[in-house]
Amino acid sequence: RQIIGENVLGYIEGTDPILKNELVVLTAHYDHLGKKGPEIYNGADDNASGTSTVLEIAQALVKAKEEGYGPRRSVLCMLVSGEEKGLLGSKYYVENPTFPLEQTVANVNVDMVGRTDEKHAANPNYIYVIGSDRLSDELHEINETMNAQHAHLELDYTYNAEDDPNRYYYRSDHYNFAEKGIPAIFYFSGTHVDYHMPSDDADKIQFDKMERVGRLIFHVTWELANRDQRIKVNK
Repeated sequence: RQIIGENVLGYIEGTDPILKNELVVLTAHYDHLGKKGPEIYNGADDNASGTSTVLEIAQALVKAKEEGYGPRRSVLCMLVSGEEKGLLGSKYYVENPTFPLEQTVANVNVDMVGRTDEKHAANPNYIYVIGSDRLSDELHEINETMNAQHAHLELDYTYNAEDDPNRYYYRSDHYNFAEKGIPAIFYFSGTHVDYHMPSDDADKIQFDKMERVGRLIFHVTWELANRDQRIKVNK
């Protein structure tokens, strides 16, 4: 049977009369695996951690604008569906964009930021960063700078390697933007024993870690939306 999915879009118009025509897109997918037999797959980390982080950032952007400090460029906070079935929601958007892709400065994608993997069990103060340097060195530099100034996380680039056997760069919604030549950065805290299991529940989420990662993502989004010149594609 066919199921119709929906993307949920929240638009924060920029304050600069010229730059507001450019757009930063912040994404996370809100679908998971659903129900298999009697088991319900809630997907607290994959990807309610991402969607709730995007909602928090959207709220912060709106609050800033209400207080007279809104972002200069517009920001689209988009929760997409169908990621688990093949990045379908983000693919639909880039093929049927609400805002012109040529005016889209960057995509910031959040997919699983609420847990700690085995490699970092002794220090949860980290995040995997994927794709930041694939199309734009400036995007990579912005992320490094914002982290040093505001979040102080260990940035792990293991999964960004061209020969990464997991191929995570190709497996989340940012990739559909990157395929269109739009610089994209993907935040990911890695897999764990509850990954794609019915045991991925909210009581296992590490909210302090989520807050630190969310702080970094906010500042990267903020910088992309407020710098004088849009970042350049140089690769």
